[in-house]
Amino acid sequence: MKKDLQGKKRKNENRGNEASVWDRVAGIYDIFVYIINAKVHKALRKHIENLFEPSDIVLECACGTGMLTKSIAPKCQKLIATDFSKKMVQTTKYNCRNHKNISFAVADILNLEFADAAFDKVVAANVIHLLEDSYKALDELDRVCKPNGKIIITTYVIKQEKRKNVFTEAISKGTKYFKREFSFSSYKQFFIDAGYCDVQCIDIDGFIPCSIAIMGKRGD
Repeated sequence: MKKDLQGKKRKNENRGNEASVWDRVAGIYDIFVYIINAKVHKALRKHIENLFEPSDIVLECACGTGMLTKSIAPKCQKLIATDFSKKMVQTTKYNCRNHKNISFAVADILNLEFADAAFDKVVAANVIHLLEDSYKALDELDRVCKPNGKIIITTYVIKQEKRKNVFTEAISKGTKYFKREFSFSSYKQFFIDAGYCDVQCIDIDGFIPCSIAIMGKRGD
């Protein structure tokens, strides 16, 4: 019992440390979004816009500074934008201040405080590679998604199986928080291994490539 409590304490401390890292970069993150990897993100937003219906109630996890939030909000009925970092949420709130159908919350993707089957679409942007227990995050996203809803997860990938992206390698060494590296093919396989039968991936090549995984709730 004592070991379990100590392990839980360490995990909570680690998650707190990770949140503080993203708090520190919140003010400059848009440089990466709109300058360093602008071409990829422009294509990402264009694809994302087409995945929503006007009646959708949407949850977005890891909203960052609101890059996708601004694209999703005009396409849905209601959007809850969340992030583990309080300062990221504050930045998104400011960047999306003209959209009246968004509410904001600090939330941990590993322990979402939302009811089962609450959302038509569940989005997680560029966060799976940062998580120690990415399968637990999938379980949470799946839990809050409605039957016949959609789970939409984007992340950065490397271009070849054995070729590392210089940017992600440098950031990984600097922050110690990158837990996984995906290629286009291994990213899709990750979801298949997690029990999703019908996984569609939209691959976006560029300076730091990205892939959008789209799937139904397990068992649909």
